[in-house]
Amino acid sequence: MAAAGAEARGAWCVPCLVSLDTLQELCRKEKLTCKSIGITKRNLNNYEVEYLCDYKVVKDMEYYLVKWKGWPDSTNTWEPLQNLKCPLLLQQFSNDKHNYLSQVNKGKAITPKDNNKTLKPAIAEYIVKKAKQRIALQRWQDELNRRKNHKGMIFVENTVDLEGPPSDFYYINEYKPAPGISLVNEATFGCSCTDCFFEKCCPAEAGVLLAYNKNQQIKIPPGTPIYECNSRCQCGPDCPNRIVQKGTQYSLCIFRTSNGRGWGVKTLVKIKRMSFVMEYVGEVITSEEAERRGQLYDNKGITYLFDLDYESDEFTVDAARYGNVSHFVNHSCDPNLQVFNVFIDNLDTRLPRIALFSTRTIYAGEELTFDYQMKGYGDLSSDSVDHSPAKKRVRTVCKCGAVTCRGYLN
Repeated sequence: MAAAGAEARGAWCVPCLVSLDTLQELCRKEKLTCKSIGITKRNLNNYEVEYLCDYKVVKDMEYYLVKWKGWPDSTNTWEPLQNLKCPLLLQQFSNDKHNYLSQVNKGKAITPKDNNKTLKPAIAEYIVKKAKQRIALQRWQDELNRRKNHKGMIFVENTVDLEGPPSDFYYINEYKPAPGISLVNEATFGCSCTDCFFEKCCPAEAGVLLAYNKNQQIKIPPGTPIYECNSRCQCGPDCPNRIVQKGTQYSLCIFRTSNGRGWGVKTLVKIKRMSFVMEYVGEVITSEEAERRGQLYDNKGITYLFDLDYESDEFTVDAARYGNVSHFVNHSCDPNLQVFNVFIDNLDTRLPRIALFSTRTIYAGEELTFDYQMKGYGDLSSDSVDHSPAKKRVRTVCKCGAVTCRGYLN
């Protein structure tokens, strides 16, 4: 089974959200109202500080160049510090200035002198870029949380560089079949248990053990499929055999890594060992199409293909354009997540759902990773790994930094 991940990302942005600002600015410039984009007679002439662009001192008076929210750059004005009631924006301005100077001085921490009358153009340009990036990332974060269908919140953070949100990535909550591929998402039968933990339930009907213990932790070995109760079962939503289908319960953060691996994902809360963390979703394509796309991805030095080879190798999940938080999870040769095949409403063994469970306790702030080759867990044979489309192409250098690093992702 070939996996896909977040290393070597491209530039990202959310084009559908950019035009709103432009429209608001045009409306205010032309003195027009438009309720659909939030410009009314009441707020047409409102002025709110969006971010600070520059700094100068004139006759011992400190001034900041203000970008007004919803107004074009041509309306930016210099305002005295005493008139600004935006302590957070002032602090961000100061932090961005300090970070830029630290980077210029090769990362050495320095204390900027406060007696400069003006900022150098390069500093002001960097501060504006950081402000725009911060706004773009916040909007992307809001968009992700609107689209998700699970309990856990999604946060976005970049304290490393000027990279913004994705330009060609669309958040989805479940598999998206490519044209010509049909996903049957309705089970033909279900259990009639009153207590699925003790009675003969869906796993027993499939010839396997119940996957979870009373603490909702997985208890079966890797390589064993998970059969959860489905939409035809008479048990309710609190059934102990409904774990993956409830979605991610933990708040996670998509963050920019500092070691050249692009974006990654970290948990903001403690995750107990053997707990469900997230699903891996994307576009379901044929293996033939995966081979074609794989050649293109290799040329870009990225990998997003995950072969659904539980019993056959007909289909592959491609998370390059469509996916969820798992799209950003990086590889590690010493991972803290493990892959399991899951069957719920769709019992077609060619199309298992892919779930990621913790292999150990994962603490708040720790990056989440899984092994793109899934070696060392006994869930895949070497044959299945070697026959994966991704394994026939250019080798990609691994940057996981683990003591047990194999050197390559494939």
